[in-house]
Amino acid sequence: METALIPPAEFWYIFLLIPVLGVSVFTFIISKRLAPLVLSRTDPRTDRIVTRTFNMLKYALGQYRQPRYMLAGILHITIFSGFMIISLHSVTLVMTGIKEGFTLPFMGGLPGEIYAVLKDIIATAVFAAVVVALVRRVVFKPQRYAVPPRYGKENRFEALFVLCMIAGLMISDAFYEGSLFAARAKGEAGFIFPFSLTWIAKNLMDASSASTLQGTHMVSFLVHELIFFSFLIFLPLGKHFHVITSFPNVFFMKLERGTVKPVEWDVKEEDLDDIESFGVKKFEDFTWKHILDFYSCTDCGRCSDHCPATAAGRPLSPRFISIKCRTYSFNHYPLTGEFRKGESLIPATLEEDEIWSCTTCGACEQECPLFIEYIDKIVDLRRGMVDEGMVPQSLQKPLNAMARRGNPYGKTEKKRGHWTKALSREENLDIKVLGKNRAEILYFVDSVTSYDDRIQEIGRATARVLTHTGVDFGILGKTEKDSGHEIRRFGEEMLFLDLKEKNTGAILDSGVAGIVVNDPHAMNALQKDYQGLPPVEHVSLLAERKIREGVLKFNPVENRDDVYVYHDPCYLGRHNLIYEAPRFVIDAIPGIHRVEMERCRDRALCCGGGGLMLFYEPDEEQRIGQIRVKMAEQAGASVIVTACPYCMVNIEDAIKTSGLENQIRAVDLMELVAGHMV
Repeated sequence: METALIPPAEFWYIFLLIPVLGVSVFTFIISKRLAPLVLSRTDPRTDRIVTRTFNMLKYALGQYRQPRYMLAGILHITIFSGFMIISLHSVTLVMTGIKEGFTLPFMGGLPGEIYAVLKDIIATAVFAAVVVALVRRVVFKPQRYAVPPRYGKENRFEALFVLCMIAGLMISDAFYEGSLFAARAKGEAGFIFPFSLTWIAKNLMDASSASTLQGTHMVSFLVHELIFFSFLIFLPLGKHFHVITSFPNVFFMKLERGTVKPVEWDVKEEDLDDIESFGVKKFEDFTWKHILDFYSCTDCGRCSDHCPATAAGRPLSPRFISIKCRTYSFNHYPLTGEFRKGESLIPATLEEDEIWSCTTCGACEQECPLFIEYIDKIVDLRRGMVDEGMVPQSLQKPLNAMARRGNPYGKTEKKRGHWTKALSREENLDIKVLGKNRAEILYFVDSVTSYDDRIQEIGRATARVLTHTGVDFGILGKTEKDSGHEIRRFGEEMLFLDLKEKNTGAILDSGVAGIVVNDPHAMNALQKDYQGLPPVEHVSLLAERKIREGVLKFNPVENRDDVYVYHDPCYLGRHNLIYEAPRFVIDAIPGIHRVEMERCRDRALCCGGGGLMLFYEPDEEQRIGQIRVKMAEQAGASVIVTACPYCMVNIEDAIKTSGLENQIRAVDLMELVAGHMV
């Protein structure tokens, strides 16, 4: 016999009070959280709406980046997607407490019955995922969740509490639904998916009295409502704020790789002299999007897990930049009491060495599932420190040399083209210097290739390849200045603009139709930081094209026992998505045996720095390059091939300091090509 249960709507005044109070408190908290965003700097993010919408659907809704950590990703996708689907039922439950028999549009009849079964299956999957996640957190404790002593004690309470709340929602809903099914006569109860939470709850209560079923029905509804709105209120109080902010954060994500935000979005370059303060010095100097980033950090540790500075023991962990700044926001913009605006971030919240330790490799941004931006924040913080004169001693000399001579080595402009003399003397290969001479293509050499004795060999190899493939090219010689790529990323904006102006004038005056570079940093600067230049191409792309055209052919390697591995330069790979061209060129040489390191392509470990990082002396436990060389050794490589002069400097140094000189050698892609050309 069917037992009629009193519906929650009989006490509608109680179940109306809970959502009204919950939404009211939630709205109050959100208004406080939005305060620093309102006081922050502008950041235009309303362009390309279609692209932004697609990204939001793919990465925020579709959780596309989560499976990069497979188990954690599957758990997160299960809980997130389950929560999204079950939210329809949760809304229905809230309204059921106010109006008996409430049903969402299109959820009546057969669609509603199908959804009810699907909901039970998903709720069970979510509960199982929560149990596994709890075991991982409590028993296995993945290393990336750990908190180093310098950042305080690990706080696992919030994550465990939220997982328990989610489990509570699933269980209370199961007993609410299960009590209904148990109260109905056999044959009239409807279909329940076997072994689902609702099926288990129903079977547990089959022999219960009517009063017990009624009490369970009402209490489970009340518990579900209290957990649901408590969860809503709890979200903006900690790292789980990302449940709310993730969608807008991904929608407003940075769309252009490799770029650096201007000093001020609403100030033209020619008006920068009128700015009183450069960069970020206080919290309100961040843009609203960067503060939204802090709120969106999930504290998953993926960024720091792939950060080369963190791996080397430098005083930097991207994860804790977000955490410390979010904590700053919560403490200085409290829910009650006065706001405390305008306090300096350095050194009270962030440390100088912490900010200077970043190589701008982009690994943190590549790994973040919510596209939190670190490079722009770090560059802005550096701008602020440079403006205050807080520049590391080891960087002052190269910066001064750059201002005087246009290169960090302090060498004269006349020597910029001296690397070509050996070609003329030994190979009768004369390189045109543009000005009086004309050429179709400019080979933009940049400073490290022009002045470093070892890297000049890469320049000569590049010139041989260009000549061999019939490219009509020349160099700027003494009129070329450093591209300024690292100068800009080290916070010296005005010096960068001076270099940019001089290079732009020299390039345009040369009348070239295109530019080729062997340095990914120079390529990135000319493409992303300059405007109005001819097309810029890395030599790896040119070599790939010449091979496909049949212009560039190779002799086989002499030593078939050598094992080659390709190291992806950060500014060629992650920042410009050039992964396959260098590999294609290497594999085109007959007899080459190439393997991959465990961390390659978009997960490649930075070599340890580019540009001025060659001069910086950080506090670290070991060199980043040494970690990278060890990875090559573990892959069984005897030859490391790279396509960046800065990588060559760091990798060769790491080979020597690691005692691997007799086991591994490094070669640039152009040196490899030039040495095997037919």
